[in-house]
Amino acid sequence: MKTIERTVAAQPQTVWDLWTTADGISQWWAPDGFRTDVDALDLRPGGELVYTMTAEAPEQVAFLEQNGLPLSTESRKVFTELEQPTRIAYRSVIDFVPDHEPYEHLTVVDLHPTTEGTRVVMQVEELHDNVWTERLLAGRANELENLARLVG
Repeated sequence: MKTIERTVAAQPQTVWDLWTTADGISQWWAPDGFRTDVDALDLRPGGELVYTMTAEAPEQVAFLEQNGLPLSTESRKVFTELEQPTRIAYRSVIDFVPDHEPYEHLTVVDLHPTTEGTRVVMQVEELHDNVWTERLLAGRANELENLARLVG
């Protein structure tokens, strides 16, 4: 597991709400240059989050086109743990990698109250190779920056 940490200027309940509601997710989930639209959200262990991420910025569109990747990708996550407001865990279906069989990937997010707000500790399983793992980590770090900006 790889770990990304970030302190944001909001209480754990606020961060929880932004991470577990369609309105909250659509405000910060996507990396810069992308938009996230929540298609379905069933917030319970075994429930699914389905969303579509769409490239909007010219540089992201160009990168995806140059690498033969679609501009919009539907993603599915199945919640494995939900402990309001301290832990969110889910398995993502990785089915968008060209020439690679789909597989699942675990993310565990712990929310710790601090005097500054909330320390977000995100643990992610590595993907099938270093290049895709680094892309994942960069995207997740960017998402946490977006979250910090939203609540800051």
